[in-house]
Amino acid sequence: MADSSTDLGKGKRITGGDRTTLADELKKRYDGGESIRSLATSTNRSYGFVHRLLSESGATLRSRGGANRNSKKTA
Repeated sequence: MADSSTDLGKGKRITGGDRTTLADELKKRYDGGESIRSLATSTNRSYGFVHRLLSESGATLRSRGGANRNSKKTA
């Protein structure tokens, strides 16, 4: 499978070696700083599918972005 992101049809079942190859590719891209949402868009898969694949591949998922709500300033 040369470029796994080119032949992924939306809803196409991905199993076995293809799934492992895709998981490895997405893990590398995620570890390189890409977001789950951008990976989902580029592979034409759902956010949940990409999130699950990253979790299964052992990727360390980043926390959500934005302001830290628990931070309290002390004066």
